[in-house]
Amino acid sequence: MKRIITLILFCVVSYLPAQSIDIQLIANGFDRPVSIKHANDSKMFVVEQKGIIKILNDDNSVNSTPFLDIDSKVSNSGGERGLLGLAFHPNYASNGYFYVNYVNNDGNTVIARYSRINETTANATSELVLLTITQPAANHNGGDMAFGSDGYLYIASGDGGGSGDPNNNAQNLNSLLGKLLRIDVDNASNGNNYAIPATNPFLNDGNANTLPEIWAYGLRNPWKFSFDKSTGDLWIADVGQNAYEEINMVNASLAGLNYGWRCYEGLNHIYNTSGGCPNQNTITQPIAEYSHSGSGLSKCSITGGYRYRGTLFPNLTGLYFFADYCSDEIGVLTQNGTNWNMTFPKQYSNKGWTSFGEATNGELYIAAIKSGEIFKIIDSSLHIEDHKQLSISMYPNPTKNTVNFDVSYLKNPLESIKIYDIHGKQIKHITAIEQPLTTLNINTMASGLYFIELTDQKGNKELKKLIKQ
Repeated sequence: MKRIITLILFCVVSYLPAQSIDIQLIANGFDRPVSIKHANDSKMFVVEQKGIIKILNDDNSVNSTPFLDIDSKVSNSGGERGLLGLAFHPNYASNGYFYVNYVNNDGNTVIARYSRINETTANATSELVLLTITQPAANHNGGDMAFGSDGYLYIASGDGGGSGDPNNNAQNLNSLLGKLLRIDVDNASNGNNYAIPATNPFLNDGNANTLPEIWAYGLRNPWKFSFDKSTGDLWIADVGQNAYEEINMVNASLAGLNYGWRCYEGLNHIYNTSGGCPNQNTITQPIAEYSHSGSGLSKCSITGGYRYRGTLFPNLTGLYFFADYCSDEIGVLTQNGTNWNMTFPKQYSNKGWTSFGEATNGELYIAAIKSGEIFKIIDSSLHIEDHKQLSISMYPNPTKNTVNFDVSYLKNPLESIKIYDIHGKQIKHITAIEQPLTTLNINTMASGLYFIELTDQKGNKELKKLIKQ
C-alpha cells in the first residue's frame, strides 16, 4: 500500500493543471473589504474601506462587534479613498500596537498608531498620528503597509493621482508620493512620532530637501506589496496607466531602487521621458508584466498578493498569486530558473479582487470588494477522490480537529481506516469502527496532506485525500 500511496502522491505533485487552482468561500457580508491581515495568531482582520476592521475567526465566524470603527475619521467619498491599510506591530502580543493607513475627510493620507483594549476590541480613542501626506487628487493613494523582518514599518504611497503623474512626484525625492517608505515606529526624533532608520538610503544624501523616509521610488500606485515569509524577498505589484500592469520582486535589503515611473512602465516601455529621466539601464525592471488588451480578457488594475508558503496544498508551494480587478482573474507566477512564467488559471464574475491575505500558517485568502466575500485559495485537485469503490462520506475536509466517516450506506461492514502521510508512512490504523458514524480525533496530527485508506470486510478499498488545517 505504501508504494501505491507514494505513486499517487508523485502523480499529484508532478503535474498541476491550471484548472486545479480555485477558491473556497470562507465568509461573506463584508462592506467593501480592501485588506486582510493577521496579528500572529489564528484570527484574520478584514479591513472595510468605510473605516471599519472586523475579526474573522479560524472557525470562519465573524465577530458581530467591529475590532475598530473609525468611520467618522475616514473619507467615504468613494473611489480609491477610505481605510486602506493595516499592519500589526511585531510585538503586538505584548504592546497591543497596530497601524492603519487611511484617507481622512480632508482627502489626505494619515498613518496612525492605535492600541487594543483586549484581543477582540481596539481603543478607537487611542490614535497617535505618525505621518500625514497631502494628496493632490483623489486617486493613487497606495495604502498598503507591512513590517519587514528588520522590524521597520514599510508604507506604500501612490503618485498623488492625475493621469500620467503630471507633477512627476514619483521621481521627485522631495515628495513622499510614488514611493515605498520605511520608518522606525519604536523611536521618535526631530519632533516626529517615529525615527528614520540609520540605513535608509537618502538619510544623508547631502540634499536638505530630500525626504529621508524614502526607501524606494518611481512607483505609480503600489496598491499591494508583501514580503516572502520564506526568503524575505519584497514583492510590489504596481498598478499601471493605460497599457501595462507590472510585478516587481527584489531582495528586501536593496535600498534606494528606482522603479522608473513616470518615465517608464512595465518591461522597457517608455511612458514620458520629458523633463529629464534617468537612463533606462539604471531602472529596476519588473520581473513580469501583462497588458490590458493583449493578455486574454480585458484587464485594468493589478492586485498584488503573496507567494504560497502554506502546507495544505503542496502543489502551490512557491507560486506567486495576484489578481486583476477588472477581469476578475486570479493570476499566478511560476518560477522557471531565473524567469517567471505568468498564467491566468481562473476567471470569476462580479468579484473585484482588492486584496490577498496571508495567514500565520502561510495559507492564502482573497477579498472581493463587489460581493463582500472572503475566499481561501485552494488546490481543487485535492478534493477529487482518486479511487472510489465504497460509499463512504468523509467530512469536514479540510478539517482542524476531527473527521467523520459516514458508513451507513456500506454493503459490507468497514474493517479498517488507515491514515498515511505524504511520504507513505502509516500514521494511524483504526479497527474499532462505530456504526453508522465514526469520528476520529486528529488534533495531534501536523497540518498538511494525508491519504485515507478505507477497507471493508470483503477487502474492497477506497482512497481519499484529507487536508489537516
